[in-house]
Amino acid sequence: MGLRLYMAQINPTVGDIKRNYKLILSHIEKAKENNVDLAIFPELALTGYPPEDLLLKDAFIKENIDYIGKIKEEISGIAAIVGFANSHNGSLFNSAAVMCGKKIISIYNKQHLPNYSVFDEQRYFNKGNINYLYRINGHLVGLNICEDIFYAYGPARAQAAGGAELIINISASPYHSGKIGSREKMISARASDNMVNIAYLNMAGGQDELVFDGNSILVNEKGDILARCLPFAEDSLIYDIDPGSAGQARAG
Repeated sequence: MGLRLYMAQINPTVGDIKRNYKLILSHIEKAKENNVDLAIFPELALTGYPPEDLLLKDAFIKENIDYIGKIKEEISGIAAIVGFANSHNGSLFNSAAVMCGKKIISIYNKQHLPNYSVFDEQRYFNKGNINYLYRINGHLVGLNICEDIFYAYGPARAQAAGGAELIINISASPYHSGKIGSREKMISARASDNMVNIAYLNMAGGQDELVFDGNSILVNEKGDILARCLPFAEDSLIYDIDPGSAGQARAG
């Protein structure tokens, strides 16, 4: 049994949570129409990226959490992963909600927070420290966020070692000259080194001086690129993947 994956390479608007909510729902409906098993959305898809000092406003955090609750109510007959800002016990996290059956079954918190160049995530967020695996349509799926995948001994390694057949990385990775090639080389290496399929989902669009180039890719356990979203544009991709190929490769 395979897994039908929907990758929503969207262009959220920073601060406009209601608009982003409607955008996410439109893709969830499209995913349902196509009998998808799992729909995924970029890093901080609900708030837009980077939300910067909006994250210091309690009302903004509450609104984005409330809207995650509204999205949850639309998730039936499908699983979905949506990036948002989560507050827990007084700490703020760059998070992803994993939803199915109108429930949030888990929340993953980003572990590696970039604090260089254009990034200052450590100013706002706390680091997560727990890896999870999710069984979706009979397959073990790992999840991490953007910078997490850049580290060879990061969450992807632990998740693959735990039996993940597919790893989802949701991202908001800005473009610069040479970035596309170097990023694809890194994703392919992470997949082949760990013998795991990887769905790398990037954001599209721009905010202030940042340009998000999209170029989301799906890579098999050999590091081969199976499918790709458009560059520098909103796009969506539906792909029937056989995550079990990763387990077979490890066993063989």
